[in-house]
Amino acid sequence: MTFSLIQSLVNLTTTVLADIGLPGLFALMVIESIGVPPLPSEVILPFSGFLVAEGVFGFVPAVAVAVAGGMVGAYIAYAIGRWGRHRIADLGIGRLRLDHDHLERMDRFFARRGEITVGLARLVPVVRAYVSYPAGTARMEPARFGVFTFLGSLPFAIGLIYAGVELRSHWGIVAAELGLLDDALIVVLVLVVLYLGLVALGVLRPKFLTGGAPSPPGSTPPEPPGPPKA
Repeated sequence: MTFSLIQSLVNLTTTVLADIGLPGLFALMVIESIGVPPLPSEVILPFSGFLVAEGVFGFVPAVAVAVAGGMVGAYIAYAIGRWGRHRIADLGIGRLRLDHDHLERMDRFFARRGEITVGLARLVPVVRAYVSYPAGTARMEPARFGVFTFLGSLPFAIGLIYAGVELRSHWGIVAAELGLLDDALIVVLVLVVLYLGLVALGVLRPKFLTGGAPSPPGSTPPEPPGPPKA
């Protein structure tokens, strides 16, 4: 994202919160948790805290509405991921292709580590908005998904709203500092896209797509042993 786009999102966010109040906060958090378009929670929540400090609305209602909006958005993204599960199987470009075996591996991962993955991801800007999609695709149990989404979202919302209350008119400091984390994550996302592009072109062949190390060119599997000679 360019600076002008980021500034436009900041202006939109602050205008909605200032003009609409708690319903605007709920709507922004729903969109933020879906991740399309990307809205910065590090602006939404601290500015909400600034409005709490100004007496526009209370701290507890602000936290409750922010978490509720995030939960609704998370379940929407979860439903999209679950609905699209069989539609993404066998889709892809070149060697970058998901098949049913990959989906089964994702199922096993979320069965073992889904709770900690969802809970911790909800504490990380940017990542928190997209973890719901693979959780839904892996068919993580909906109640477990909701519990750990809540457990991750609550301290995140409390922390950033409280920071906005304490900083008052300097709430933008939080956005600036967490913006550095956004920049780092954007770099990571660019590297991921580059990596996936190399996989799609066949330059890289990771084990999670090939099911193991590829056989050398021209090699043939060994023939099974024949019956013992008399």
